[in-house]
Amino acid sequence: MSDLTSSAVVAPRILAVVNQKGGVGKTTTAVNLATAMAACRKRVLVIDLDPQGNASTGFGIPRKARDADSYAVLIGEASIAAAAIATAVPGLEIVPASPDLSGAEIELVAMEHREFRLREAVVRHVAASPYDYILIDCPPSLGLLTLNALVAADAVLVPLQCEFYALEGLSQLIRTVERVRKALNPGLEIQGVVLTMFDRRNNLSEQVAADVRGHFGDVVYRTVIPRNVRISEAPSYGKPVIVYDTACTGSRAYLDLAREVLQRERTLADAA
Repeated sequence: MSDLTSSAVVAPRILAVVNQKGGVGKTTTAVNLATAMAACRKRVLVIDLDPQGNASTGFGIPRKARDADSYAVLIGEASIAAAAIATAVPGLEIVPASPDLSGAEIELVAMEHREFRLREAVVRHVAASPYDYILIDCPPSLGLLTLNALVAADAVLVPLQCEFYALEGLSQLIRTVERVRKALNPGLEIQGVVLTMFDRRNNLSEQVAADVRGHFGDVVYRTVIPRNVRISEAPSYGKPVIVYDTACTGSRAYLDLAREVLQRERTLADAA
């Protein structure tokens, strides 16, 4: 693990990047938001909790380098400190995922405190944590892996594709967050909803954005993430888009989103 030491240890804020639907830009958002936050001089850890391991691939972490991973962390075979790998982005590390994680849903069922496995690992790590933020990239489902992320998190960030069924899926997710808050994690809140794959040439994108903002108001970030070919190309090079092409519209959007997220975090801290 790289040396990201700090003179004063403060518990990191933990944000779960969640959407039970696939193909909404969830992993893309986790990777590029984390990179943009690091560009804003924040020390960031990404925990890849998706068995597909796309966030790990998006940072260029080869599978042979994923000896200790999020699966090992969940079942107690490795600590977060042991599993974290430095990325090419200064100030940003990742706990990678491997296909072994696909079996964790079954193994966790028989374990004590199965919903708290990730939270307990994070709590053990916090005393020596060098991070300002931990972002958890969740799988596209509401199973035990995502439940572990919701129990461990301080807040939820929801990427939402600008498509017809967006509101229906978001309503289901918010109901799940409410149930987790009542039963397992009373401090859990929704940090925000980010509209992804936004196409200004498409009337549907404009209509979905208006509907989501009308229904959820200020919970929705002002920043929208556009459809952008450079965002799609970057993972094949093992790079976040902000590293792959700093000047493209996708990079600028994720930098704007990071500033908005951090400003919202400052407002929440001031109100606490």
